[in-house]
Amino acid sequence: MRPIILGAGRGSRLRALTDGQPKCYAPVGGRRILDWVLEALSQAGLEEPVFVGGYRIEQIRGDYPHLQFCHNPRWESTNILESLLCAEEYMEEGFVCSYADILYRSAVVRRALEHPGTIALGVDTRWRQRYARRSLHPEHDAEKVVAAGDQVKRIDRAIPPEEARGEYIGVARFTAAGAAQLRAHYHRVRRERVGQVWRDGKKFEQAYLIHLFAEMLEQGVPFHLVETQGEYMEIDTEEDYALANVQWPQWGGR
Repeated sequence: MRPIILGAGRGSRLRALTDGQPKCYAPVGGRRILDWVLEALSQAGLEEPVFVGGYRIEQIRGDYPHLQFCHNPRWESTNILESLLCAEEYMEEGFVCSYADILYRSAVVRRALEHPGTIALGVDTRWRQRYARRSLHPEHDAEKVVAAGDQVKRIDRAIPPEEARGEYIGVARFTAAGAAQLRAHYHRVRRERVGQVWRDGKKFEQAYLIHLFAEMLEQGVPFHLVETQGEYMEIDTEEDYALANVQWPQWGGR
């Protein structure tokens, strides 16, 4: 089982921080976001990472020659779902996928790996405490999850915050069977919806990964959650970046 890191986009909301470098290079606590991600995955026992890049991919290739790279040449006009499927050749034996612009601890990855279900999503159940400090990224934009026990019932930004169990953090584990389900549903929806508006007013090519998760849930595919109670940060805006540099070295230090 290999980790797949999704980092094709530029991250324009970080402004000058991404003018000359990838978003995942932004330093937090004296280290690049990507280094924190790689460390968390390695500490969970995952080796041979695959990085899906687009913006400034050659810079990352030069600095991280030990990574396996997949290129999303259409990164400017597509989104996370299409980036993930650029690494389809590495999915057959199961995989863990991670956004490249997040900070998290290895414990949530280990819990996902240990879960008996075919698909396990990392979910922050203390997410609203974090959003209280994010004036530029309101709660309604969170990838929210409704669950019964560890059974995910719904994943959608439109879920009212007070009804959500937590926020999907961008880390998910798929067994070989779970990966086969993901790929089958992706290709089915692609045949049906390519070039058309699909969910949340977005065309299929611009879909987020949670759009496919929602489709699969509606088709009866079981998803499970594993919790992290905090110890997670998303870096989407300059405000997030400032908060991360204050808080993450205390919460997520080695």
